[in-house]
Amino acid sequence: MENINPRTGKKYYYKDNPEAVKARDSKRMFVDGKEVKKNHPLYKAGRYVGFEDAAFKALPNYMNTNEGEIYIVTNPAWKGWIKVGMAVDAHDRAKSYQTSAPFRDYDLEYVIYTSSRKETEAEIHKRLSDMCDRKNEWFNCSVEIGKRIIDSVVGEENG
Repeated sequence: MENINPRTGKKYYYKDNPEAVKARDSKRMFVDGKEVKKNHPLYKAGRYVGFEDAAFKALPNYMNTNEGEIYIVTNPAWKGWIKVGMAVDAHDRAKSYQTSAPFRDYDLEYVIYTSSRKETEAEIHKRLSDMCDRKNEWFNCSVEIGKRIIDSVVGEENG
C-alpha cells in the first residue's frame, strides 16, 4: 500500500515520509522549541525546556566542557551592582534569574565567549575583588568597568 500525503493527495516524497521525518527528528536537539546545533557542548538529541534541563540529562557533557560564556547581569533593585557569572549559554541562564524575580527585571548586559569559562570567571572575580566591594558574584561597580576587566582577561586568554 502506498503512503499518501493527506494534504496533497499525492504519494509522499521519500524525505517527507512520516517515518523518515520522525527518524530524522529523533537525532536533533531542541531547547525551548529552537533547534540546537550538533557542535554545542551540551548537545544531546531530544526536546528540552531549557539548557538546565538538557544539562542534567547530559550531565557528563556539562561537567567536562570548559567552553562557555561569561556574562554581566544587572537589576535596578541593586543599583550600582553587577553580577559576573559563567554559563554554557548565558541567555538561557538569564532566563532562570527571571523566574525568581517578580518584576522580571534582570538585564543581561554583556556576554562573551571563552574557551575556559571556569578559570576565566575565577580570574575576573579576583581582579574585580581587588577594585570593588564584593558579595559572592555581585560587585559594586559599573557595567563598563566589568566589561573592561572581562575583555582584558579574555584577551589575555586568546593571547
